[in-house]
This record gives sequence, C-alpha cells and structure tokens, in this order.
Amino acid sequence: MASIVGETLFYYRDGGSYLVHRHVLMPDHLHVILTPGDNTSLERAVQLIKGGSSHAIGKARGMHFPVWHEGFTEHQIRDQNDYATHCRYIDDNPIKARLAPTATGYAHGSAVGKFKLDPWPLASGAKALVAPVAFSAGLKPRLSVPADSAPNEIQNAEAN
Repeated sequence: MASIVGETLFYYRDGGSYLVHRHVLMPDHLHVILTPGDNTSLERAVQLIKGGSSHAIGKARGMHFPVWHEGFTEHQIRDQNDYATHCRYIDDNPIKARLAPTATGYAHGSAVGKFKLDPWPLASGAKALVAPVAFSAGLKPRLSVPADSAPNEIQNAEAN
C-alpha cells in the first residue's frame, strides 16, 4: 500500500496538479509539502492524493473500504525558515517513530533520495512578482480496516 500512495502522489505531480517539495508516508499518516498547480486548489490536490490512492488500493486488494479519514491538516509555509522547519519535521518523523535510525534510512520518505522533488519556489531567495503558496498537509488513513486485510505498515503501527 505504501507504494500505491507514493505512486499516486507523484502521478498527479507529474501531471501538473501540484509540486511536491517534501514528503513522508508513515504507517498511520502522510506528511507532504506541496504547492498546488495553477488550476488546482489545495483541497483538490488532497482529493487527488486520497481519492486516487483509495481507488488503487481497493482495486489492488479486491475490496472497497474507506482508506482515509475525512479532512486534513494544513499549514501555509510563510518563509524559508518555516519551510526548513517543516522539512526537518517531516524528515525526522520516521526517527521519532523508531522506524529508522536516520531519515535517509526510511524508504517511504523524500529524505531517502530516490524521489524527484520539486524545489521550493523561493528557495533561491529571489523575490517573486507573486509569491507562490506552499502548504504542509497532514493526511490520516482510517485504522478501521479489518486487521487481516490491513497492510503490514498499519498492523505494525497498531502494535506499537
């Protein structure tokens, strides 16, 4: 299931719906810093991620059940310092959860280096005519999936 969520995240990014600056998929939630595309709202970007991955998970597992909780948390990135703080928080999530000794040792996060990320629009420090808006979003899957049909990641999270 982790690979499905990751594939969905980057499928819509590659289609121009949003930019992905940083992410980590944890056993019980997803953190992502993204910038919605010109024709995509933050709400629509989250809908694409949640709806696309839910559909693919249901198809792959031959069953239909709610995968994600309703809603999400959001935070508008204010400046370079705020961006750096959120990147550290995302990268450190697997370490704090004891899933990996280092951020680069966790396969389901951008710190591992295998994902093509988009640079933060204002990372160069240049002044933009219109400042792009980047958001940190937190999405939480439902844990009401029957234990025998839940992915190993969710079963492991419930055991901890």
